Amino acid sequence: MTRLTIEDRLGLQDLIANYSWALDTGDAEGLVDCFTEDCVMSEEVFDEPDIWEGHEGIRGLMRHYANAPGFPGRQHHVTQTQYKPQPDCTVLMKSFAFVTECEGEPPYVLRFTGWYDDHAAKGADGEWRFRRRTVRLWDGEVLKNFPGRGQWVARKRPDSLIIRK
Repeated sequence: MTRLTIEDRLGLQDLIANYSWALDTGDAEGLVDCFTEDCVMSEEVFDEPDIWEGHEGIRGLMRHYANAPGFPGRQHHVTQTQYKPQPDCTVLMKSFAFVTECEGEPPYVLRFTGWYDDHAAKGADGEWRFRRRTVRLWDGEVLKNFPGRGQWVARKRPDSLIIRK
């Protein structure tokens, strides 16, 4: 695959939107449907990365955020996606991401800025799904072209985002 069809590009845009809607509305099965069965979802934000594997892992991710104080009311915004079709008919994508927290009265809070590093595959049903999705802060390698930048700085995880099993 050297070029994406318009239908495939729209399908990938739908995948990105479906992920955000499912996550932000607490729809665990809708979130699971955004991933292949052998998926890996990782968040490389804090000093220790969070990694969820397979559909059970994605359900665990949803349980984690459903129980995290302050998560209900967050909105994940994804923009300026780059699509790079691969010879095996999968697609690599990079997107800007930011998260707002809409709780109480305005003004609302910008909670996160970063980027998604994705690998998507089309299933036998014709639907695109994430094979791999990595969340990263707007830090580290994406800034390597700026003098004195390019090194990732580990951040301490706030108590509200400690994963409780």
